[in-house]
Amino acid sequence: MMLIGTRQQLQKVNLNEITVRDTVVEAKSVVRNLGSWFDCNLDMSSHISKQCASAFYHLHNISRIRRFLSTDTTKALVHAFVTSRVDYCNSLLYGLPASHLNKVQHVLNAAARIVCRAPRYCRITPLLYELHWLPVRQRISFKILLFVFKAIHGFAPTYLRELVSIKRSGNYNLRSSSDGLLLATPTYRSRVTLGDRSFQVAAPALWNVLPREIRSITDLGIFKRHLKMYLFREAFY
Repeated sequence: MMLIGTRQQLQKVNLNEITVRDTVVEAKSVVRNLGSWFDCNLDMSSHISKQCASAFYHLHNISRIRRFLSTDTTKALVHAFVTSRVDYCNSLLYGLPASHLNKVQHVLNAAARIVCRAPRYCRITPLLYELHWLPVRQRISFKILLFVFKAIHGFAPTYLRELVSIKRSGNYNLRSSSDGLLLATPTYRSRVTLGDRSFQVAAPALWNVLPREIRSITDLGIFKRHLKMYLFREAFY
C-alpha cells in the first residue's frame, strides 16, 4: 500500500497501515511495479537512482575489457546492458526537471565515451552525434510519440487508444486527413502538476508540434525512421 501525493498533501495524512481481514498492510514509500520503481511523490527519483546505479555497474565492467573489444562489439554490449535500461519505461520520466534527467544523461555520456574510447572530460556532443544517439529528453519524446502513433492507427491497447482524440472539424473526422491533430487537454494552472505529466496531456503536446508530413505517415517503420531524424535534428541543430 502506498499513498501518492505532493509532499504538502502527504504531510496532512497520518496513515501507516491498513487492515484487510486478518492481514496488516504497511504503507511503503517506494514500490516496484513491472521493473519500475514508484515513489509516493511520483518524481521517479528512486527509479532513476536504481537505474543509473545498475547502468554504471555494467559500464564499469565493459570498460575493464574495452581494449579487447571491437567498436561494434562494444556497441552491442552497451545496448544490451545499458541503453536498454535507460530506455525501459522512460516515458514515465516525461515532464521531470532537468536535474533528474541529467542523471540519466550522464549514463549515456559515459557509455558514449567508452564506445568511442574518448577521454573522460571530452566534449560529449560530437560523440553522441557520431553515434547517432538521441539525448535522454528526445528518447522520452520518441517513446511517447511511438505510443501515440500506435494508438491513432489501432496498434495500441484499448486503454491507450481511449486517451487520444482526433480533432474534429464540423461533422468530419480528421483521422484520415493530412492534419491529424489531437485534441489537447486544457490546463488552467500556472504550475506543473502530476496530471500534466500524464500520457493524456503529453500525447497532444508532443504530437501536434510534429511536422504534417510526419503525422501523415501510416507505416510504423517509416514513421520511426522519420521521427528519429526529426528529433535528432531538434537535438543537434
